[in-house]
Amino acid sequence: MEHELTTLPNGLRLITHDMPSTRSVAIGCWVDTGSRDETGPEAGASHFLEHLLFKGSEEWSSRRISETLDGIGAQHNAFTSKEYTCFWTRMRDEDLTTGVEILAEMLQRPAFRQSEIDSERNVVLEEINMNEDDPTDVAHEQFINAMWGDHPLAPPVLGTRESIGEMGRDTIRGYWARRYTPHSVVVAIAGNLPDHLTELITEHFGSWQGEPVGRSLRVPSELSRVHVVRRDTEQAHLIIGSRSITRSDERRFALSLVDHILGGGMSSRLFHEIRETRGLAYAVHAFRLPFADAGASGTYVGTTPRQADEVLKIVREQLALAIENGVTPEELDRAKGHVKGSLAISLEDANSRMNLIGRNEIVGQEHRTVDQIVEAISAVTHDDVIEVAKAAYDGPYVIGAVGPFDSEDLEEHIR
Repeated sequence: MEHELTTLPNGLRLITHDMPSTRSVAIGCWVDTGSRDETGPEAGASHFLEHLLFKGSEEWSSRRISETLDGIGAQHNAFTSKEYTCFWTRMRDEDLTTGVEILAEMLQRPAFRQSEIDSERNVVLEEINMNEDDPTDVAHEQFINAMWGDHPLAPPVLGTRESIGEMGRDTIRGYWARRYTPHSVVVAIAGNLPDHLTELITEHFGSWQGEPVGRSLRVPSELSRVHVVRRDTEQAHLIIGSRSITRSDERRFALSLVDHILGGGMSSRLFHEIRETRGLAYAVHAFRLPFADAGASGTYVGTTPRQADEVLKIVREQLALAIENGVTPEELDRAKGHVKGSLAISLEDANSRMNLIGRNEIVGQEHRTVDQIVEAISAVTHDDVIEVAKAAYDGPYVIGAVGPFDSEDLEEHIR
């Protein structure tokens, strides 16, 4: 991706991508902190902060922020992951200064009013309730917990009812002071950019001070186990998967093709075999969770409980076929065309380009042009496919599930 990268004297990075044919601009403040960086009573603090920073500062109240952004037709939101948090807004190019001012105020000078902490605490608790009412979300959490055990990647991003209920102002403010520093922030901007952009960012972020903050990385232990939440549901929610490659592994381009062939769309092997041929499920797809020190590849299927064994056997059979025999030339060509086309479509607007350059920079990923990515995808061979399929799908296996059964009922499928 074509970009310009500037590091301010205080350590904050500004990465930009100019799109002069647009009339909009997208700004994202990416913070190098997520749930994996929390300890003990801080569980859920990254996500809690995502909510609380929108409550504003002493000068910018929550109402003033929302009314100002609404008044210029801006879109704005935030999201938290296991490794980073992003606050973003998208607006007309002529309103860029307003967006920068608001985001700078939110990140650097949050008020942390006790009344707002208490009210937002209830909002987060309701979000946890909503997550636990969705069996698909619960199955994913069970899969992640089974996959990573006591590793920092295992705990839920939202935290727990207990940790959020007990988290006080001092804990929240202490976590913010430790993790939110200019050294841990990337400001990513894409769209129709003004000539004075660096000066604008320096004006609003340049006086921010703070020490660099690190992160402890370690490879998780290999585990093979089943985690089930027993519920008398009409549908069983099943996720089976194994350890996979890390985020920076060059084989990721080949794996994106294998994922698509196995479970990436209506022409995929799992969709065809499980849904189209046998009518065993409505939803089936493959996914990948790549991080700095670990990775996981998984397959989700929603099916009736009495068909759970049959579905899991089919998934294991299809994974074994990919590992042993690879894919056909036609499948590989079709997957390459899909990934290339999806890439081009996904980068047509300023917000998607901001997300790409911001995410790559905050996680230390190499910035590649679209042509370079297309070239890497085109270069994937049949041997590359077999190699990465073995690395991503050859076990040891874990299962996360929700349904009217117990863990021991599914253990035969991880052997």
